[in-house]
Amino acid sequence: MSKTISAGRNPRIIIEKIGGDLSLVGWEGEDILLKCDDEEEMRCKQDGENVTIFCEDDVSLRVPKLTSVFIQHVEGDTSIRGVMGGIELKNIAGDLSIRDVGEVAVDTVESDFSLRGAKGNLSIKSGHGDVSIRDVDGNVSLESVADDLALRDVRGNVSANVAEDVVLYLDPRAGNQYSVAAGDDILLVMPPKANATLTLNADEIDINWKGVINEEDATARVITVGDGSANVTLSAGGDIRVTNQSNAGETAEDFGNFAGIGFDWSGFGDRISKQVDQVTRRATKQADDALRRADEARRRVDERVGRGKARAAVNVGRWSWDLSSKGVPMTPKPPVSEDERLLILKMLQEKKITAEEADNLLSALEGGK
Repeated sequence: MSKTISAGRNPRIIIEKIGGDLSLVGWEGEDILLKCDDEEEMRCKQDGENVTIFCEDDVSLRVPKLTSVFIQHVEGDTSIRGVMGGIELKNIAGDLSIRDVGEVAVDTVESDFSLRGAKGNLSIKSGHGDVSIRDVDGNVSLESVADDLALRDVRGNVSANVAEDVVLYLDPRAGNQYSVAAGDDILLVMPPKANATLTLNADEIDINWKGVINEEDATARVITVGDGSANVTLSAGGDIRVTNQSNAGETAEDFGNFAGIGFDWSGFGDRISKQVDQVTRRATKQADDALRRADEARRRVDERVGRGKARAAVNVGRWSWDLSSKGVPMTPKPPVSEDERLLILKMLQEKKITAEEADNLLSALEGGK
């Protein structure tokens, strides 16, 4: 289904819910073009320049570049390009990718987040996956990032709290404040002629900078490079390395766990998101197949022994297998792949499932009881 809506050159799009994926692109036209697979799954209401959309399926939108956007919830992945009127997002359950926009405010991203090119400020209250940010004219505020952060080319102030590793490529500006706290390691790369006062706290501090001597066993240091006109405050649960070598990321594994982040800045979040998505889809399909087979077996058992007999239950997250206590012959299942094992371990690490649920899920997928 396709729909054309005329709401002026700077309309306001209000998205209450998208049940699938959302693609939102700003274009030079003055109309809003809306596409979805099933007309019955969508509701669209217009009140002057305000357009409200609700859809249980995938949605593709083309909007005037000056459109402002408010999104309440997207169940799948979200891609936003070329929208300059301001973007406010409440909850994105999948990956979020944003390019060439104005100001952005995000409450919660449940998976990976990638932004490249913002003319205004960027704020995120809670990012549950990896975060990659590049080329922001305004300030960046990240209240909570659950995994890794890669940040480069921010012209405004920076404030970030990150649970794991952080990689920063900064060209500090006079008077700006850069404050980053990380649960693990931090790599800071600045130009050789950078001007900043560095306040550093970590288990180990390594300074690769001409004229600055490393202090063995130091866990706190204040260092001035250039005229010290910008303030950089870094606190790490692991190590901090400061360098002016632009290729520092190539040897990042020498001092921290940065090898897993990857240094292809153009696709940091996107690449990880695709890998996780592929593994998730395979694991979900296998689990759904197991659920279907278990349901068929349960029905056969119920027909033979009645509903009063005892059953054994395996419950993992949203999946539940209801089996006979005597066991039911099942079609052999393929072994769990390494990617699927890693996904289950990641879910355990993120506390989305318990250790017992992880064991049960592995056992169920491998055909165990």
